[in-house]
Amino acid sequence: MGVTMEEIRVLREQTGVGIMDCKKALIEANGDIDEAVTILRKKGLATAAKKAGRAANEGVVSAYIHHNDKIGVLVEVNCETDFVARTDEFRQLVKDLSMHIAAAAPRYVRIEEVPEKEIAAEKEIYASQVKAEGKPDHIVEKIVEGKIKKYYEQVVLLEQPFVKDQDKKIGDVITDTVAKLGENIQISRFTRYQLGETQQNG
Repeated sequence: MGVTMEEIRVLREQTGVGIMDCKKALIEANGDIDEAVTILRKKGLATAAKKAGRAANEGVVSAYIHHNDKIGVLVEVNCETDFVARTDEFRQLVKDLSMHIAAAAPRYVRIEEVPEKEIAAEKEIYASQVKAEGKPDHIVEKIVEGKIKKYYEQVVLLEQPFVKDQDKKIGDVITDTVAKLGENIQISRFTRYQLGETQQNG
């Protein structure tokens, strides 16, 4: 059966788990949100989300220079303890994030950081395009929301499909690592430098 974006949103709010995992759980639970929460808890994913509220004051700042010496990335990734910060899994995550940022050129870490003004401008452009195609007014808003979601996937790091696994978003990769390591993990900020371009900060 199909699941709606609204059902996915509600489940995400309750568990903090990534969109794809929420969607799979809802399909498995035939749309029953309580059952979907149970499914995610059994997989250890909902537990990972609960850890998101805990302080993450340790971690690493990592630098990555692309092999052509034309793109460089500085990223700060936090966790709760120095012990986890030193693990191979955490280090690999940070390395993967650095390479992803170099390749995918996000501009923000999370959706909340995208300025309202920028979102409003994008919506206006998309609405004009859709209306120019002759679409009826009652579906314009729905199409625009879909386009904004795609826009987030272009500019927001946590919403981008992971370059090493397009079926997962960066947010899902973080959630998986939290479930594995048992600590809250946060991407605090990043700076991406590209030769001859203005730097992009997250």
